[in-house]
Amino acid sequence: MNDKSRELNSTIKLVNDKLHFVGIVGDNVPVSIDYIPPLGDDLGYTSLELLLLSFSSCLGSAILTFLRKMKKTITNCEIKASGQRREEHPTGFKSIHLEIIMESPDVTEDDMKKVVDLAEEKYCPVWSMIKGNTKIETTFTIK
Repeated sequence: MNDKSRELNSTIKLVNDKLHFVGIVGDNVPVSIDYIPPLGDDLGYTSLELLLLSFSSCLGSAILTFLRKMKKTITNCEIKASGQRREEHPTGFKSIHLEIIMESPDVTEDDMKKVVDLAEEKYCPVWSMIKGNTKIETTFTIK
């Protein structure tokens, strides 16, 4: 594991008199993070939106890595995530649904079940961090 994989560092800076931050990791493009009015101005992603994107990309990276190791041809991959929030505080996600749309001439349902299970059990760090606290459901379609 390289140094970047062991320790990650980020910085956010407040850019207005509400809750609008700009966040950056290393030399990457800054990300705008805000909250909905009246607390924020809706000028960027909310923290929970970023979590959904992070979870989706973590899962996508894991399943694509395994399918490619299995010599499968991937022509496209899309993951749609939706989270249902708790009513009480903290109002984090009580459940997240991930819908994987895989375009491939040779990926089978068994292949998808196998790689999603691998991601859940061992290879998606975001999943491992929220597992047990949030109900996770995955579905997939192969085109």
